[in-house]
Order: sequence, then structure tokens, then C-alpha cells
Amino acid sequence: MDNLVERFLRYVSFDTQSDPENNHCPSTEGQRLFAKQLEKELNELGLSDVSLDFNGYLTARLPSNVDYPVPAIGFIAHMDTAPDASGKDVQPQIVENYQGGDIALGIGDEVLSPVQYPDLRKLLGHNLITTDGTTLLGADNKAGIAEIITAVSHLIANPDIKHGDICIGFTPDEEIGRGANMFNVEKFGAQWAYTIDGGLWVNWNTRTSMRLQRMSSAMRKRASRHCQKTR
Repeated sequence: MDNLVERFLRYVSFDTQSDPENNHCPSTEGQRLFAKQLEKELNELGLSDVSLDFNGYLTARLPSNVDYPVPAIGFIAHMDTAPDASGKDVQPQIVENYQGGDIALGIGDEVLSPVQYPDLRKLLGHNLITTDGTTLLGADNKAGIAEIITAVSHLIANPDIKHGDICIGFTPDEEIGRGANMFNVEKFGAQWAYTIDGGLWVNWNTRTSMRLQRMSSAMRKRASRHCQKTR
């Protein structure tokens, strides 16, 4: 199992549903516990300026390894999962080399069908991770967190890949529309940032790129909560 999948499977074991009825930030203790785990991992990787604030916003920086000025870029993902369905005791299942047709979720006759989810037809030959049908998966947005940390880990292990400062931000309560409310833009330090949260890789675009000065509105997304392609 590669590092990306291993990270993702660990992350979905954390119950991080946000709670629209709670006005605190983060709105649930599970998000804070997950943030503390991520803080530990970022410190173990050796990142600089690792900081988890009182409101549950976690930031860090991979320092530039070039000796000339380049803009700092940021990558952002949210730690909470939607309150629409349970995020407790998630039981992921891996479908290797998907060949089409319905995917049984293990509970009664519950399936993921390409009739209902046509995007499955674009994933033939790929490995998929789904839930067992009793909970949401949490790919939105723990897949994004796993991708960011795995990419940073790869850059650390391969210093021949040149880059400027890379800023990382993990935020709480995005699913209830508060993800950017208390984000400290100045402290984050990036000139441009990308939200790693969205749909299929074949539809990837840069509409979620933004100037941080305009980051006051929460990003909308198209991510499926039931199925996440692994690469």
C-alpha cells in the first residue's frame, strides 16, 4: 500500500463531522483531535512554522530550496466532513482494478451504480476506495489533506526538485460555511493558494485558485462523498 492510500485510510478513521448548531470554532472536538494528529505529522516531517491555533486552523511551511526570489504558493484543505451522514467508524473498502458495473457496499443490496453515478465509467482500470454504505467516506476532504502531505513529503525526499516557499493550511468547519471565517491570511504568507478539494482528476481545473486577499468566501465543491479515485 502506497503512502498516499495509507495516509488517507488513517485520516478517515477520525470522526470530524462539523456541527452547524455549535457556534464554537472548531464546532466539534473531533476536528481538534485530527488537527493535533496532523500537527504531529507535520512536525515529524520537519516543516517550519507549524502552528495550530485556538480555533483549530493548522498552518505550516516548506521552506524554499532556491537562492532567488519566487512567489510563495499555498495549498489548503479542510479537516471537517459533512453533517449530512455519519462520519463515525468509517469502514473503507478498496476496489482494485475497477472493471465497471455496480459496486456492492456490503450492507444489504446497497450499491454504487454507474447508472446513478455516471462518472464511475471514467474510472475503469483504476483502484477505488468506497465506504461500506453505512457512513460517508470522508474523501471530502481528507483525500486532499493526504495528497498535500504526501506531495510535501515527496519534495522533502527529493531536494533536486526546486521550489519556493510552500505554505500549507488545514481548516475546520468548511462544510458548514465557516472554513475561511477565522483564517489568518497574513500569517499564512502565500501570494497565491489552491484549495485541493474537488471532483474527478479528469475535470481538474484552476477555478479554485485565488488571491489570498480575496479568500473571505468559502469555496464550493463537487466532490463525491461516496467514492474517491486513488492514483
